[in-house]
Parts: sequence; C-alpha cells; structure tokens
Amino acid sequence: MSDEYGPDIVSVIDEEGREHVFEELDRIETDEGKYVALIPVYDDPEESLEDSGELIILKVEEEDGEIYLCPIEDEEEFETVGNIFEDRLIEFYELEKESEEE
Repeated sequence: MSDEYGPDIVSVIDEEGREHVFEELDRIETDEGKYVALIPVYDDPEESLEDSGELIILKVEEEDGEIYLCPIEDEEEFETVGNIFEDRLIEFYELEKESEEE
C-alpha cells in the first residue's frame, strides 16, 4: 500500500550546512510571491512535546532552477502572509483564534 497521503516532508539546509526537517502544513501564492507554512519534525517524541508549536513561514524563491526557502525580511509582508496562513489553518483544523493580548 502506498503512502501517497502522508505528510509533505521538507528538508532544509541552513547557512551552516545543518539539515532541518519540517512538515509542510500549507502553501499559498499572493501577488508578492509564494510562501510555505512549516512545523519542525523531530526524531525524538520528547522534543515534539517541548516545541512551541509556532509556524515557520518562509518565502519560496527560485534561482537558476533551484528552489530556496528564505526568511521574509519585510515585517508588513510577514504579517500579511502570517495572517493568511493563520486564518486558513484555523478554518482547516477548526481551531479558535487566539486574542491579540496573549
């Protein structure tokens, strides 16, 4: 039986050459570009329990046929994209939105 409906796992190599593994929760495309929302994947279940649960949102950029996931430098762009992901994931997982005071 194939595992075609399993999670989308993404491996990212940072600037120091270390590999980080993430699960892709969602992806969107806006007028500004393409973006992905990721959460870390851990080998040790204890690390998963200790994780903050915050999304990692990165911009998808392509250069010379290679795809790169890059941090979003512009605060306004990050806020806009973050809100889109938050709304989509809240709706998908039927969660309640956290208040701004928390």
